[in-house]
Amino acid sequence: MGNKIYSSFDIETIEKLADIVKEKELGEITIVDDDKKITIKGRSCAPMGMSPMPPMQRDPMPMAVNYAAPDAKPSVEAETAFNGNVVKSPIVGTFYAAAAPDKPPFVTEGQQVKKGDVLMIIESMKLMNEIQSEYDGTVAKILVKNGEAVEFDQPIMIIQ
Repeated sequence: MGNKIYSSFDIETIEKLADIVKEKELGEITIVDDDKKITIKGRSCAPMGMSPMPPMQRDPMPMAVNYAAPDAKPSVEAETAFNGNVVKSPIVGTFYAAAAPDKPPFVTEGQQVKKGDVLMIIESMKLMNEIQSEYDGTVAKILVKNGEAVEFDQPIMIIQ
């Protein structure tokens, strides 16, 4: 029988589908290949340690979804309310203000930063990407909350 679970679905494919369901917090995903069908169910309906609001705000369509749409206008308004350099997300992922839940945030509003200082982590595809400051200055405003999904080029903070 080999490593195949179903004739058209190998372990790697099933693991990738499971990762997509988990990362996108989908209820389930079904793939059909000829006469074979596989459904992977997530835990999106199960209670999570975080606020139940974000999954309710999200569009149930996988992949091409703008999770930040409800927050886009406040970010733009906040961006125009401050003069300074806008730090934008270089990738789609999840914003983390600290290296771990029990660690202090990398930066806080009012804190001085120098070019090269770590400002945040953006988790994408299970990789933790440290985002460094491109500017010297003071963190004037942090526009997103810890654990919030961010889109590519979404304003995250303003440095004056």
